Amino acid sequence: MATVSPEKPWSYTLNLPHDPRSARIARITLRGVLSSHALHELVDEAELLTSELVTNAYRYSDGPAELHVRETPRGVRITVWDTNPDVPAPFGERPGAVVRAVEAEATYGRGLLIVRVCADNWGSHAFGGPASGPGFRGKLLWCELGAKSTVARLAA
Repeated sequence: MATVSPEKPWSYTLNLPHDPRSARIARITLRGVLSSHALHELVDEAELLTSELVTNAYRYSDGPAELHVRETPRGVRITVWDTNPDVPAPFGERPGAVVRAVEAEATYGRGLLIVRVCADNWGSHAFGGPASGPGFRGKLLWCELGAKSTVARLAA
């Protein structure tokens, strides 16, 4: 039996309500997508990063979010859109910039730092804002993982 190989890169989109269970649903969906595409070595790290991005969307916006996962030439890109146009500090700074340390007793503030440390690449893009008036608003936070993830490289 011949295996069918898609000619175009694949991508999946999941619409998420503003609900505390959205991060779990996003992780389960992502695990299924990556496993179906034989990217088992990326599953654990991708789940962690997706969970942090979706949790950030839930905590700091008051509307729905959208998870988009797509194949890249080197691995996968995970993008989360939410309705808040404010880009948080760790993602609002350029790669390589010194990031403020999170106090040991802090309850929050580590999630996007984890994304920055673990992802091969990351970034953001804001849409709209208070000065732009009504219309499409929000932000995209994204990260990329190569076929050999950071965790796999450290374990080797």
